Amino acid sequence: MSLPPEKASELKQIIHQQLVKMDVHGRIREVLAETIREELAPEHQQLSTEDLIKALRQRGIIDDVMKELKFVTDVNEKERTSAPKPSTHFVAREPPVLKRTNIDPTRRYLYLQVLGGKAFLEHLQEPEPLPGQICSTFTLCLHFRNQRFRSKPVPCACEPDFHDGFLLEVHKDSLGDGSKMVDATTMLSICDPVHMVLIKTDTFGETTLVASYFLEWRSVLAAENGITNVAVELLGVGTESKVSVGVLNIRLEMYPQLNKTLSPEITNTQFALERQKTAEKERLFLVYAKQWWREYLQIRPTHNIRLVKIFAQDENGVNRPVCSYIRPLRAGRLLDTPRQAARFVSVLGYERAPVIGGGGGKQEQWCTLLAFLCRNQGDCEDHANLLCSLLLGFGLEAFVCVGTKAKGVPHTWVMTCGTDGTITFWESLTGHRYIHRPINPDDPPLVEQPKPLYPYRTIGCVFNHQKFFGNCQPSDAVEVCVFDLHDESKWKPMSGEAIKSVCSPGTSSVPPFPPLCASTIDAAVTSNEIELQLRILVSEHRKDLGLSTVWDDHLSYLLSPALAAYELERTTSISAGNEEFQDAVRRAVPDGHTFKGFPIHFVYRNARRAFATCLRSPFCEEIICCRGDQVRLAVRVRVFAYPESACAVWIMFACKYCSVL
Repeated sequence: MSLPPEKASELKQIIHQQLVKMDVHGRIREVLAETIREELAPEHQQLSTEDLIKALRQRGIIDDVMKELKFVTDVNEKERTSAPKPSTHFVAREPPVLKRTNIDPTRRYLYLQVLGGKAFLEHLQEPEPLPGQICSTFTLCLHFRNQRFRSKPVPCACEPDFHDGFLLEVHKDSLGDGSKMVDATTMLSICDPVHMVLIKTDTFGETTLVASYFLEWRSVLAAENGITNVAVELLGVGTESKVSVGVLNIRLEMYPQLNKTLSPEITNTQFALERQKTAEKERLFLVYAKQWWREYLQIRPTHNIRLVKIFAQDENGVNRPVCSYIRPLRAGRLLDTPRQAARFVSVLGYERAPVIGGGGGKQEQWCTLLAFLCRNQGDCEDHANLLCSLLLGFGLEAFVCVGTKAKGVPHTWVMTCGTDGTITFWESLTGHRYIHRPINPDDPPLVEQPKPLYPYRTIGCVFNHQKFFGNCQPSDAVEVCVFDLHDESKWKPMSGEAIKSVCSPGTSSVPPFPPLCASTIDAAVTSNEIELQLRILVSEHRKDLGLSTVWDDHLSYLLSPALAAYELERTTSISAGNEEFQDAVRRAVPDGHTFKGFPIHFVYRNARRAFATCLRSPFCEEIICCRGDQVRLAVRVRVFAYPESACAVWIMFACKYCSVL
């Protein structure tokens, strides 16, 4: 939405007339003369624009102008006779109330302020958004020592107007820190970085990962007064990981102030030692991995075409051991069962890493957990890593499997090993579970073999946070694989000590895992909003076809149990409540009438996009475009909220009509 030139000039003319009417120019001249007399008489310093604005503000002139330039008139609530139309934007009458934060004086805090951005050149040509206009936004997400923060969304611009402050607790009891006040030397040993992820949300609600950055905050320990300003250059992700996307101005401050700061030499020496130690560990692991791979190839020459993944690139293009992407993750009270965890992971959006140009090649990008969660969508590897971490948190022996699906498409999924030897595959993109029963190729032809229901064809390796196994069985076909991981003739293991040296928590090369956040979505409100939008879309669509629309609210309500049963079945694999639903529908549909229903499932909340998808189904189109006698339509939407504001959206369209032969 943008104003046409004639409207813009008309608005400027109105403002100009108002300023002339108030004689604002004359009052500014008086204030300017008075300020020059008071401020510049002693020493003839330069009078800046800031000084003049400050003087105008002190004398209340700016406030007077703003009061006169209100475009929204007050309306007394009691005088309203009809419900007001929802406004596209609003004018805040009251100043925003800042939330107070309780600061424990016996704790150390790092106050991180983001004071704007610059050089986001991709948005150089972007026009200023008008009030109420929907525009693309930037959101900055932070994680530090089990604490997560999110900035207010700001419009995308070459110089985005970030102005947010985050109070980060440096030492916490929950992380095993003592109760005494920590000094600068102790904080210097805390090597956890502040992980910052920048997300762009477009006008349709689609999210894009813009940048992922690990901020070294300990430079503030050597700063005067415990305050330092840092210009952080953000680099792109994936194929653009060497390209600058913009700069953030950041101010770091310690609370309470340090009694004694460290010298820059001490902090720089500490950083250099940590880098050297990490580099040496990574070098030794690389030497070991090369030796392991040589031994693996010597077992059988065909092993060189198996999908044995030892390293993977993260969003910043950094090669990291695959085991470092896994960590036992406990969801607190947000998820109650492993199957619920699988359902949660499956409703996070799926999108392959973007590739610039054609060729059909797959761009590899295994995201860090924070980047995946903040963006709310990722590739199959991101889903499998998160599901494996959650299942480990629930006490299961879980592994990520790397292999292929039909037509040789690379894929990852999750496997759990039961104490009784049962092998279960978990598809992280759908939440489906499959029991693996291996086929014995040596059995006689008459012996009936189990038919695999899973879509997986080959498997090259399995791994978790502590173990890595390469498949060295004669065939890598999943259906004939035996998952006895203790049998080294079938699975070649990597040294647990070697994996621990580079993948254990606390090593600076492994980003700390963030905790999961509760959903901010009100499921009932969102369900009502989507349902109302769908009713409007259906009515408009039928109107275009020359059909009237009559809604049956009672029938719409009766569809609720079916939607709840569908979600329960997706989560637990148990179907329940179908008899009651069918009985209620039979009672609601009179004799001689026909009932049709069409349920569909989405993981996004865009009603228009969902409606367009529904119309592509001939069954759904038949219901929406139903013709006949006494046609009554019904639609029911049920949103199920999950952690990280992920959601499962179930929609059911239905109709009943009198059958005329």
